[in-house]
Amino acid sequence: MLSKKRILVFLLISAGLVACAVGPDFVSPSAPQNAAYLKNGLPKGALTADGKSQNLVSGTISDSRWWEMFKAASLNAIVDEALKQNASLQASDANLLQSQDLLRAGYGIFFPQVSARLGASRNSIAPIESGLPNSGSIFNLSTASANVSYVLDVFGGERRQVEALRAQVDFQKYSTDAAYLILSANVVNTSIARAAYLEQIKSTEELIALEKDQLKVAQAQVTGGTAAYATVLSIQTLIAGNEASIAPLRQRVSQAEHLLAVLEGVDPSHVNLSDITLESLTLPSDIPVSLPSELVGARPDILAAEAQMHVASADVGVATANMYPSISLNAGYGVANNSFASLSGPSQQFWTIGPSINIPIFAGGSLYYAKQAAIDAYQQTQASYRQTVLTAFSQVADCLTALEHDAQALQGQSDARRYAADALKLQQISYNAGLVDYLSVLVADVQYHQASIAYLQALAQRYQDTVALYVALGGGWKVAENTIH
Repeated sequence: MLSKKRILVFLLISAGLVACAVGPDFVSPSAPQNAAYLKNGLPKGALTADGKSQNLVSGTISDSRWWEMFKAASLNAIVDEALKQNASLQASDANLLQSQDLLRAGYGIFFPQVSARLGASRNSIAPIESGLPNSGSIFNLSTASANVSYVLDVFGGERRQVEALRAQVDFQKYSTDAAYLILSANVVNTSIARAAYLEQIKSTEELIALEKDQLKVAQAQVTGGTAAYATVLSIQTLIAGNEASIAPLRQRVSQAEHLLAVLEGVDPSHVNLSDITLESLTLPSDIPVSLPSELVGARPDILAAEAQMHVASADVGVATANMYPSISLNAGYGVANNSFASLSGPSQQFWTIGPSINIPIFAGGSLYYAKQAAIDAYQQTQASYRQTVLTAFSQVADCLTALEHDAQALQGQSDARRYAADALKLQQISYNAGLVDYLSVLVADVQYHQASIAYLQALAQRYQDTVALYVALGGGWKVAENTIH
C-alpha cells in the first residue's frame, strides 16, 4: 500500500502536469491580405438602367432581414413563414441543439464520477477450485457499494475532446446560419421568378391576341386578292409558336409554386403565394460591399469551414494524447452481508483507494497511424477552408460583374421597348391618316410586345442578381448572430 507521503507527492506531480496539453493549439486563419474581388476594383459610379440606380459602396450588411430592402410586404410575409416552418431549417436547429447538449455532456469529464451499486445474489462455490478439501456451500450475498473516480487530464486529451465538441457547436451554429440565409434567398428568388413568368404569360397572351387580329386582316386581304396566302401561313406560324411557348411558362409557374410550398414547409395545396409584380418591387439603391478581409468573418459557410478546421485540430490533440499514459484516481467503499436487512448491522466492509495508470506500450501502430490520420484530416480541412474562401470571393466577383452587365442589358431592353412603343404610336397615327394599312399597325404592336417580354426577363435577372450579391456577402447573419434564433 502506498504511504501517505508517496500519495501526496504523486498528486502534486500530477497537478503540475495537468496544466500541460499536447498540441496543436488552434489559431484562426489570418484574413487575406491585398486580396480584391476584381482586378480593377468595384464598378465605378452608379449602375443606372431604366431610371433606377444602384450604388456599390464600401461597408458591411448590418441587417439580416436584407429582403426587406425590396419593400414588398407580401414577400416579407412569405419569407417569415418559411423561416418558421421549413423542415430542413428545423432539422438544422435540432442539430445545433444536439451539438450543444453533447458539449454539456462532454464537460462532465472534468468532475469526479460517482456511482453506487446494490447487488443481491445466491451463490454456490466449490472450495476444491482453491485447493481446499471442504465440501461446497450455498449462500446469499447482498452488497452496497459506492465508487469515485477522477481522471487526471495530464496530457490534455480530455480537454482537446471538449474543445472539439465546442468547435462542433460553432460548426452547427454557422451551418444553421447558412441554412437561414440560403432559405431566405431561395424564397425571394422563387417569388421573383414566379412573378416574371406570370407577366411573360400575360404579355405573350396579349401578343397572341394581336397576331390573331393580324391574321384576320391578312385573310381578308388574301380574299380580296391584295396579299399572298403565304402571309397567312407566316402569321399562323407565329401564333402557333407563341401559343406553344405559354405551356413551358405555365409549367415553370407551377414548379415555382411547388418549390415555395417545400420552402414554406407545407404541401402544395396550402402554399402561400406572393402577389408581387416586378414593377412593384423596389430595387435597393445602396448595397454595402465588404472587403475580402471582412468577408471571411461575415459568411456563415466560411465560418463553418473554420469551425471544421478547429474540430480537426482538436482531434489531432486527442489522438496525440492517446499515445501517452492516462492517469486516474479511484476510490471505492462497500459493505456485504447475507441480506439487505443486515447491511445496516455488523457487515463485512471492503474498500479500495489509489491511482491507476494505463501506459500504451505496443498497439501494432494503431495509435501512431490514428494520429497521422487526424493530421491528414486537419490538412484536408485547411485545404477545404481555402477553397471555401476562394469560392466566396469568386461568387462576389460574379455578382458584381453581373449587376454591371444587368444594368447594361436592362437599359438596352428598356430602350428597345421605348423605341417599339414610339414606332407603334407612329404607325397608329399613320393608319388614322390613311397612310398605312392596319396590318402595319399590328406588326408594330407585335414588336412592342416582344420587346416587353425581353424587358421583363432582363428586369427579373437584375433583381435575382441583387439577391445573389446579398447572399454572397453573407446577408448580415454574422452581425445578427445573437438574434437569429
